[in-house]
Amino acid sequence: MDTQKYAAEAIGTFWLTFTGCGSAVIAAGFPQVGIGLVGVSLAFGLSVVTMAYAIGHVSGCHLNPAVTVGLAAGGRFPAGQILPYVIAQVVGAVVAAGVLYLIASGAPGFDLAKGFASNGYDAHSPGQYSLLAGFITEVVMTMMFLFIIMGATHGRAPAGFAPLAIGLALTLIHLVSIPVTNTSVNPARSTGPALFVGGWALAQLWLFWVAPLIGGALGGVLYRWLSEEPTGVVEGARTA
Repeated sequence: MDTQKYAAEAIGTFWLTFTGCGSAVIAAGFPQVGIGLVGVSLAFGLSVVTMAYAIGHVSGCHLNPAVTVGLAAGGRFPAGQILPYVIAQVVGAVVAAGVLYLIASGAPGFDLAKGFASNGYDAHSPGQYSLLAGFITEVVMTMMFLFIIMGATHGRAPAGFAPLAIGLALTLIHLVSIPVTNTSVNPARSTGPALFVGGWALAQLWLFWVAPLIGGALGGVLYRWLSEEPTGVVEGARTA
């Protein structure tokens, strides 16, 4: 039923946002045992792998508006289902950010001004990268993410390995782009923390909707052109 699909997307996006952003907020710089950039990158990738196996057979496990749009552009998902999927994903991400805030704010010295895992450019980029650099990064990374998702879930791809390929792709994306934008490639993941940080995070949020959606659509169209006619939806790993 559609209700279960939407609930699965909300739960899955909650997990991605809570564990991914939580790793950055709580564990990345923890004194002397912080997990750092590599650990945060792995956390995002592992969130996708675990949820792909858990709910891929229920909703396809998109967890990301850009993935939903990209799969529709690639002929793998009905356009009429885009909006309810996106709403469910954003709800899950916002709830996750709320739970993360309740936990993180329990530590002395917690300060939303430190970013709360929000995405940004210029002064709010971890490496002070420009708006143009951030835009290009988010478009290209999301485009390639969708390209990998489309390929890994194609009917002729090795069965059962799609979640691993997609999770590793997201890990790789974070390893490269955290210094540029703190890595979005996912408008829902960006929206949750931004609502709590407010100010600059909300003012810059537009980029982390526009660029990933463009990139996702490009990736879906590119793979559709490159490959044979798309097979039906392959349940088990449509994730982000």
